Amino acid sequence: MPAAACAGQAVGALVPHVPLLLAATACSLAAEGVLYRWQRGVLALFAKAHADITVRHVLRDLLLVIGLLRLGEHDRERAYAPLVAALLACYALHCAIQAVWVLVRRTRTLPVVTRNIDASALRLSPAPPVLLRRPGRRLLVFGLPATAGLLATAATGAPRYGALGLALSLLLALTGLGALLPRLLPGRRPAGEREVLDWFDAWLAEYRPTVGLYFSGGTSSAYQANMWLEPLAGLDARPVVVLRERFMVQRIAATDIPVVCLPKVSTLMRLEHSTLQVLIHPSNSGKTSQVLRIPTIKHAFVNHGESDKLSSCNPYAKAYDQVWVAGPAARERYALAEVGVEDKDVVEIGRPQLDAVRPYAGPPAGPYTTVLYAPTWEGWDGNPGNTSLIAAGENLVRALLADPGVRLLYKPHPLTGSVDPRAGAADLRIRELIRAANRERAGARPDDGGELARRAAELDRLTTAVFRAGADQAERMLLQSAPEPGRAEAVARATAAWEEAYWASLPAGEHQIVTDARPALYSCFNQADLLISDVSSVISDFLASGKPYAVANTSGLAEDVFRETFPTVAAATVLTPDAAGVARLLETVRHPERDRLAAARAELARRLLGPAEPPSQQRFGQAVRALCAAAREHRARTARRPASDIPGQRQETGTPQHR
Repeated sequence: MPAAACAGQAVGALVPHVPLLLAATACSLAAEGVLYRWQRGVLALFAKAHADITVRHVLRDLLLVIGLLRLGEHDRERAYAPLVAALLACYALHCAIQAVWVLVRRTRTLPVVTRNIDASALRLSPAPPVLLRRPGRRLLVFGLPATAGLLATAATGAPRYGALGLALSLLLALTGLGALLPRLLPGRRPAGEREVLDWFDAWLAEYRPTVGLYFSGGTSSAYQANMWLEPLAGLDARPVVVLRERFMVQRIAATDIPVVCLPKVSTLMRLEHSTLQVLIHPSNSGKTSQVLRIPTIKHAFVNHGESDKLSSCNPYAKAYDQVWVAGPAARERYALAEVGVEDKDVVEIGRPQLDAVRPYAGPPAGPYTTVLYAPTWEGWDGNPGNTSLIAAGENLVRALLADPGVRLLYKPHPLTGSVDPRAGAADLRIRELIRAANRERAGARPDDGGELARRAAELDRLTTAVFRAGADQAERMLLQSAPEPGRAEAVARATAAWEEAYWASLPAGEHQIVTDARPALYSCFNQADLLISDVSSVISDFLASGKPYAVANTSGLAEDVFRETFPTVAAATVLTPDAAGVARLLETVRHPERDRLAAARAELARRLLGPAEPPSQQRFGQAVRALCAAAREHRARTARRPASDIPGQRQETGTPQHR
């Protein structure tokens, strides 16, 4: 549509044909509004073709000017010259606003971004209006009066309309420039880089962190860090979360732990001279190698789950001082993998997150058997055995939905479809199957008297920082100051209350598609009588409940080979891609006397997750204290050594000689 409107403008200007020029220009402006409101992807394509909003706006006004020059009397050039000059002045002011905004943005891009830390000393302030920060939208809004005035002049031949519109556009542009310029004054700018770094060093010296969670990742990977927040907060230590990507600051879940984002390596290296002794790593990333260079800090890889997948014994793990695993099975996995991780560096800590998982309490008590289908994603290697979605997902869901006594909870992995489009397509088809089944099983929604809404509002109040739409990182940093005492305990209580209200608010037997952050996976564990999943950390965690579970075998391996290859499957019911064994599996869940795998599940839980006593959180704390002690001993040994014995930068003492 924009291209057709532009062509119509060109024809209307060159012929000239006033009605066509007016109609095409109006259509062009309407198309811009539609694109900004509903078709942002098309705007991105225009930008890649070097036809962004500035180019389109200049072309639109240029064609209007050409049309004006081809209309009217012979002295039209002299009459319209002031209008052209004013139009050029509008564009000059637009460029000036953009230049000033770039300078303002640089002053507001701090070398350290924080949460849960009082940053009022940095002279942070609310961000400028969004309109002044986005050149495309600003040009469209500020230039609209000028374009409208020129259109009126083209229609009537009266230059005063164009002059009026241009005057209004100039006034808007001057107002915008006036709003930005004062922010460059010394008293209005946030603290500079040197001042921010000094402030950060002072905060480190005052807070004296001892253990931290280090995380770097993509937009959908925050769950890997979030699962370790509660265990970290439960330590008898001074914890901190260290991030590398600015966007990740807002993706970390609600916590009272101080959060610092250090995007530059030079800023990250300031941790070397802090009291930080241990960093735990829930995932590997390219930026992990940067923090491993700090010799004063000990590093432990804790992973974000325990499974038999190759990623659970990645050779990168040998770069850490220690590898913390849940139980003996992971220790054996590293030994068998021969990836360079020595057995002395493997520490069993259990899975402290699993304290929230309730143990098995017997067969389903109500009319429905709740089945949780939680397939993993397709993985980076594209192995067809990674996820059951493509080969078996629809068959499994159809078989479950065919049983009138089943309530299905479907919780796909957040990365589903990110590598293999077939997995994403299968996910969409499964969701439609579930929606269709719910339409046939329509039940009345319980009247909770607004309990869920109240619980959600309370939880949101405690966990969601409320920002105005135009807030930038500096403004959020100012607003997300040190938390009120006791907020973490209040969040835990509010979360438990919300989960209870959420499950109580659902119609009996209604199938659920769970994709939001709430309810969490472990809350789904507590609702489920049976788990069906793939070879992943989900089945390892589910073993903490003692409930039956099944694994879909889409690897192409025979069942005995499949069980031998993946020890986490040892106590599972193995399902084939055609889902033929689903009915028999449901019978064993409803009649525990037919369950022949209960003892095997208990034994496998001990191998995968470690013993029940001492509790995992306690073992986690012991591992942290031991590694902190090792870090302190290393620092003490280094301090006792003569400076000449410690490798450092080579100092040139004479004129370099070339050989």
